[in-house]
This record gives sequence, C-alpha cells and structure tokens, in this order.
Amino acid sequence: MSTRTEAPNSTRLLTVDGTAKRSRYAMERVNWSGTIILMLCAVTVLLPLYATVTMAFKTTDQAVDGNAFSLPAPFTIQGFIDAWQLTKFPVGFAMSVLVTAGTVAATIILASFASYAIMRNWDRRLFRWSFFYLLGAMFIPFPVVALPQIQLTGRLGLDNPLGVILLATMFQLSFSVLLFTAFLRSIPMELEESARIDGASTWQTFWKLIFPLLAPMSATVGIFAFLYAWNDFMMPSLIISDPSLQTLPVRQNLFQTQFSNNYNVAFASYLMAMAPAIVAYLFAQRWVMEGVIQGAVKG
Repeated sequence: MSTRTEAPNSTRLLTVDGTAKRSRYAMERVNWSGTIILMLCAVTVLLPLYATVTMAFKTTDQAVDGNAFSLPAPFTIQGFIDAWQLTKFPVGFAMSVLVTAGTVAATIILASFASYAIMRNWDRRLFRWSFFYLLGAMFIPFPVVALPQIQLTGRLGLDNPLGVILLATMFQLSFSVLLFTAFLRSIPMELEESARIDGASTWQTFWKLIFPLLAPMSATVGIFAFLYAWNDFMMPSLIISDPSLQTLPVRQNLFQTQFSNNYNVAFASYLMAMAPAIVAYLFAQRWVMEGVIQGAVKG
C-alpha cells in the first residue's frame, strides 16, 4: 500500500467521488515573533504619547504629584493657555510654517529636476558622477559643517529663516534625489517618446507628463522634508540671529527654565508643537507608503 505525506500547511478538499484533493492554498500562519516586536515598538511610542497628553491637561499640583500616567482630575486647559502666551506660540508657529513650507516646496522641485536630468542622461559621465556626489553628501551631517555654514550665512545676510530654508533644502536634497531616481526607473521611456512625437519639448514633457506621475513619491519626499524642517532645532538655533524669528523648537528651549516647575505647561507646549507633524503624517501616510512601494519595484 502506498502512502502519501501532506505538507503541514496544506488543507484537503473532498471531491464528488469522495477522494481527497490537496488545496492549492496553504493556511496562513501568524508571525507571532514579528507581531510581538511590533507591539513592543508601538508601546514605546504610545506610552510616552499618552503621558504627554495626560500631563498637558493636568493642573500644576497634579503634574508634580509623581503619577504621570494618572488621568487629569480636574480636566483643565490652563497649561495650553500659559504655553500659548509664554512662548508666543502664534509667532513661533508662523515661523515654523514658513520654514517648513519653503523647505518642502524647494526640496520637491529641485530634487525632481535633478533626478529627471540625471536619469535621462545617465550615459553621460557628468550626470552619473553628480548622482554619486549627492549620495556622498548624505554622509555629511549638519553639525560637521555647522561653523562654516554659520559664517557664510552671516556674511551673505542669510542669518534668518530664508537661510534656514536654503540649508535645510540642501541637506534634504541627497536623500530626495535617491528616492526620485528610484521612482523614475519605473516610468517607461515610451511615454516620453510619445510626448516628443506629439511635439512636446523637454520642459513640457517634464511638467505635463513626468511631474504628475511623480505625485506619490513627491508626497513621500514632502513628508520627510516636513518632519525634518518642523522638528529641527540645531539649524534654526545656530543660523537665525533674531530671537523673535525663531521656530517653535527653539522657542521651547529658550523658555525651558520657566517650564522646570510647571510640567503641565511644558507638556502642553510640546504637544502643540508636535501636533501638526502628527496630523500631517496621518493624512499623508497613504501616499508615503504608495511612493515607497512603487519606487522599490521597477516596472
């Protein structure tokens, strides 16, 4: 008598004549190790966020009672009011929005320009080496070149938010070009050839055909540039000479001593500063994942 062994992950279906038939589809297994690791990672993020939210809505007496994870009782927004007035939040928020919006727009436009030129002229040595040069710039952090950048922006009169926008764009350019070039490889050349047959110039081909197709990757590049510019502390603090033009992270540091005994005010200030970044990511995460997936797979 012959015996048959079945794969442990397979199922059997009974046919009309009663014979067993192996299923084509294996039963899915739950990756418990990966699930547990992801749950631990989620806890490390959600637990501090919960403590921040609860502390922000507490009174000053509750904030110093030593129980950071207790719920506010009574519930109050006085910490937000004090933080709004103490840090001059509207001014700092406007400066952060200006720096972030300028950085995001300049990064998307310049990186898409450079990536398109490099990929469509890859056979030329100048463009190919320009790509490698940009990749090498990814390994140079801002603190390494901070001193010459401070001197240069001061001499050129760029010790203001405009100088921060220019420097932040340059430091985001390398990574953004890497993402755009990976995405451009998935766009067939036949589309551009069709546009050129119809009489489109290089400029028209890029703006009317290529740039709209780069929308998913533009969202990915934009959210990375947003998070970098919005949360950056070192560059604005070193470049901007006028304290009244500082961004939110720098303003919070300037008033840190006044937050020392008012934890509810401090956490309210931190929550107001990071709320726009959280909201922006929640709205853009779909395009971020779509851009990363499409950029990783060559069509």
